[in-house]
Amino acid sequence: MGVNQQPTSDERLLAGYPGRMLVTVSLAWAVLQTGRFLLSPLLPTIIEELQITEATAGIALALFQGVYAVTQYPGGEYSDRWTRATLIVPGLGILVLGFLTFGLAGGLAGFVAAAVVTGLGKGLFAIPSRALLSDLFVERRGRALGLYAAGTDLGGLVSSGLAILALTYATWRTPFLPVAVVLAGLTVLYALWSRDGYAVGSPELHVSGTLRRLFASAEQRRTLLAFGLFYFMVGGFINFFPTYLIEAKGFDQQLASATFAIVFAVGITIKPVAGGLSDRFRRESIAVVGMLAAAGALAVLSAVAARPLIYVSVVALAAGYKTEFPLADAIIMDNAPDADRGADLGAARALFLGANAMGPAYVGIVATYASYVAAFAGLAVCLVVAAGLLYWDARKR
Repeated sequence: MGVNQQPTSDERLLAGYPGRMLVTVSLAWAVLQTGRFLLSPLLPTIIEELQITEATAGIALALFQGVYAVTQYPGGEYSDRWTRATLIVPGLGILVLGFLTFGLAGGLAGFVAAAVVTGLGKGLFAIPSRALLSDLFVERRGRALGLYAAGTDLGGLVSSGLAILALTYATWRTPFLPVAVVLAGLTVLYALWSRDGYAVGSPELHVSGTLRRLFASAEQRRTLLAFGLFYFMVGGFINFFPTYLIEAKGFDQQLASATFAIVFAVGITIKPVAGGLSDRFRRESIAVVGMLAAAGALAVLSAVAARPLIYVSVVALAAGYKTEFPLADAIIMDNAPDADRGADLGAARALFLGANAMGPAYVGIVATYASYVAAFAGLAVCLVVAAGLLYWDARKR
């Protein structure tokens, strides 16, 4: 339990104070992910309107991801030593500003500024909100984090619909404005309902102590490496899967996008289920099963050409790899000291997101000089190695 919340025996998921906090921060995560995922389907239109190259657009999005990654650790540690609300409320406020900037600011400078501001806000919100749920839910921590993580997939589905409406009836900027308005409303709700106070203390970061804790044992190092490999696989898959379907499987753009949406639809269901199961059974064991299922599905997907088999493989792949997200967070926080939970999760996720950022480069290079099939086969190998690392420790317990 973190230093900001008192122990609670009330772990109702949708009622009481813990339930209100779970619903509020989970909806906020879903809404901000809706805004983030709007950028993918709208990117060709953004490039055309701003008259920029794909490389320039990529640099802008890299700035977003880079700012998001580097703020993970300070956001987590400050929320441990100050309060969760001290980071969550400003984080949400900055996100509102970022999405308003996407919707209102013109030109390349406005787009880049919006990307940087939004990355900062997301980084400040992501770890303290997860740490808050870990404070409030102990016996049901996995289920709570699973519901929270499902917001990513809900956001992905909603953004697809909003992008189609925007491109048909409005401009690419339009959908960012309702995202900002809804997020502002959730910010007010959180501020009204939160029992946390607001306090700003020393800005000093205890980086060396955090890293010593994270890498203290061989088991923890294997866990970090395993989930680093997993996030590497996710980075490669999530950015290139529609292109893979087009180039390697003969899909058109619309069908590839619809097939990609299946991944999000499965994630909405599987994340809370996986989190709930991890509260009853060993989290590492469930993670191993999910990774092996995803690796097998990737291998099948690389080998088959029949559309029905491709769809079945996509469902199995999504079910396997979406299982991992609530488990990774829960395992890190299970192993963290109560007073340093946010710092440890922030530092671990900074490492994971660094690995995640290298995944697209790997797929792009291998696909260019070999093939997409070879690139995706390599991702399957990463999952098998990651599962082996987790199994090595789980079998000894």
